[in-house]
Amino acid sequence: MSFRALARSSAGPPGARLPALAFLCLAAAWPVAVSGAKAAATPAVAGAGAPAGTAAASAAPLSPTRDIGFDQRLGERVPLDLEFRDESGRVLKLGDYFTGKPVILSLAYYDCPMLCGLALQGIASSLKTLAFDAGRQFEVITVSFDPRETPALARIAKARSLDLYGRPRAASGWHFLTGDDAPIRRLTAAVGFRYAWDEERKQYAHPTGLVLLTPQGRIARYLFGVEYAPRDLRLGLVEAGTGRIGTLADRLLLLCYQYDPKTGRYSGLAIGAVRAGGVVTVLLLGAFIVISVRWERRKLSGLSARKG
Repeated sequence: MSFRALARSSAGPPGARLPALAFLCLAAAWPVAVSGAKAAATPAVAGAGAPAGTAAASAAPLSPTRDIGFDQRLGERVPLDLEFRDESGRVLKLGDYFTGKPVILSLAYYDCPMLCGLALQGIASSLKTLAFDAGRQFEVITVSFDPRETPALARIAKARSLDLYGRPRAASGWHFLTGDDAPIRRLTAAVGFRYAWDEERKQYAHPTGLVLLTPQGRIARYLFGVEYAPRDLRLGLVEAGTGRIGTLADRLLLLCYQYDPKTGRYSGLAIGAVRAGGVVTVLLLGAFIVISVRWERRKLSGLSARKG
């Protein structure tokens, strides 16, 4: 059952967990998926979305390398003056959610029957592993890139995600937004999020991942995939927080792990170097001991020969 169908229903919680094991295998190979079909009366376009009133879509097939993916814009600032609607329909600026804490930004659309639901579940599951709490040490903003979606759909997606996250008072720290076409396009362009409308399937094709932003709205890190390693998520938040969150142990750990923009993960290159250095040290120490023992034996043999 889609989120749109759930929005029309007045009874019961959102539908059951999406069975998509096979699709996860595809997502692991390339973070691209498509969503459920839209109403036939809505025009469809190629490029960044399918808002009403735009040109007809091209029949050319989508290219994952050309049309779908993230263009990393590390260090650049997102436009905080963009206006979106929250789950209650209030119009707020994006900057209103930047209150001195790092921000996790996710882009999805709530009527997606496959990957977006799995991605939101993955975010909630990954956040549960952290000692940090949404709303206290960081904020989470999920923005729909489909301008046709409504606050009613955002409310359903929020209730479902918060139920899985299970942290008290998280409702004030995880925000689900909808908006018009122009601010959506500006935001997705600012973070390098490339997505497209698939005219053949009447669905969106899009990547999955998180954008970690500093309290000033600058892009600090990207994390890719459907679920995120607790270490990567925690270290990414500590770095994005620019010293506002995390412990001394976290900062020391950042000396041992290095962010790899190609994979969107933290790799233990420094730890590997330390281990390699430790192995070399042990080998040198062992060689020194062997040489010292042999030299002592020769010295004792020489003394014995003289006495004889």
